[in-house]
Amino acid sequence: MSNKYIFTSRRLGFRGWEESDLDAFLEVSGDPEVMEFFPNLATKESGLDFIKWSKECYEKHGYCYYAAEELASGKVIGFIGIHWQTFEADFTPCTDIGWRLNKKYWNKGYATEGAKRCLEYAFDELNLKKIYSMASLGNVKSFNVMKKIGMKKVDSFFHPALKNRPDLAECDLYLIEARG
Repeated sequence: MSNKYIFTSRRLGFRGWEESDLDAFLEVSGDPEVMEFFPNLATKESGLDFIKWSKECYEKHGYCYYAAEELASGKVIGFIGIHWQTFEADFTPCTDIGWRLNKKYWNKGYATEGAKRCLEYAFDELNLKKIYSMASLGNVKSFNVMKKIGMKKVDSFFHPALKNRPDLAECDLYLIEARG
């Protein structure tokens, strides 16, 4: 394993974000199809904010939404990882798992493979006890990944960050807990 990765899966390397990753981030988060269930397309400014936010989370908690690199090509294909969430809800603060991939890499099992590896890392290396995931109603692709990685739906809620987007605000909440 290259020391540039925090950990790897069979096909992916997981690492922190660098400003040089901005173009790859914008290719993913600036795509309307990828961002169907998110309120805004990324801009250069919001992309740099995301990179800074991820770095701060990693420095404070030891994890983040990692830059996910395809090992075979060395290309950043999006992000997969865990992040500390503090928005106001009954279940926060909490750690959640999330993913967002360049659509060129959809339907290849990368999100599931990467999320499984992130959970393994979270439970075995970071000793986290439970991890949530959430998505707007209708985001069937994300719900399918949540189910494939062993998560169970535990609730529905209205995401406070999406209050100006009632079409996206209602979310389902999934949970997985460490074994033993």
